[in-house]
Amino acid sequence: MLNGVGFIIILACVFGSFIWAGGKMEVVLHALPHEMMAIGGAAIGAFLVSNPMSVVKAAGRGVMRSFKGSRWKHSDYQDLLTLMFALLATFKKGGAVTLEPHLDAPEESEIFARYPRILANHHLVAFVCDYLRMMTLSFEDPHQIAEAMENDIEAHIAHEMHPQHALQQMADGLPALGIVAAVLGVIKTMGSIDQPVEILGAMIGGALVGTFLGVLLSYCFVGPLAQKLQQVIADDVKPFFIIKTAIVAHAQGMPTQVAVEIARRAAPTDYAPTFQELENALEEAKSDLAAQPA
Repeated sequence: MLNGVGFIIILACVFGSFIWAGGKMEVVLHALPHEMMAIGGAAIGAFLVSNPMSVVKAAGRGVMRSFKGSRWKHSDYQDLLTLMFALLATFKKGGAVTLEPHLDAPEESEIFARYPRILANHHLVAFVCDYLRMMTLSFEDPHQIAEAMENDIEAHIAHEMHPQHALQQMADGLPALGIVAAVLGVIKTMGSIDQPVEILGAMIGGALVGTFLGVLLSYCFVGPLAQKLQQVIADDVKPFFIIKTAIVAHAQGMPTQVAVEIARRAAPTDYAPTFQELENALEEAKSDLAAQPA
């Protein structure tokens, strides 16, 4: 929604100021189709050449993500913290034997089933299960766990950023492609040098539309979308750091509720549950755990 409003403001102000200053839109509109074909076609072709198909598909999904924004809301962070409390408390209470069934088949777990939005995030669930499973194998050195989790998170971020880098490279190249289109327009104009001044002026104006389009598309459309995607990716990765904080704190021997409280402080300020909200959610989680058969 906000992206659409921004694009409308860009187009209204750019072309509105042009018309207000006495510019003739017919020159722009006449040149727009073939200039857009040259610039857009060259940009898409170069994008396909420079990226594997997996990145091309991910870039398409990334553009949609930049419009939708982060997947994580206030309630999701509260659910994640409550889930971590339930898993860590189960491990502390019953040991590896009690926890392993939830890790081996999270889609069948009563604990994971309470949080369907988190369960639908396969990368996040796999991350939780893998490192809790390591702890069931007596891999409990906090420093080793923290280092291993940081390496995994860095690898995940690098993978997620591939489409963002591809979009940013396209944005960086669009001004140059605009110059290519403009040069073609100048070549066309020089081939008609015997025409009247009025016709030559319109042809030169049409050629300059190419430079204008390249810069406009780069700095007002593709570039901002790439920047927004980077922000969305950064927001969507924050739950991994929350999980890391909770597990490392638990491995350091802290009480489960304290470990989860420390993890709460790693959540984004705008979306983090308050201390009281989390306290109420944990009390409910304790009741659910107590009701489970031993």
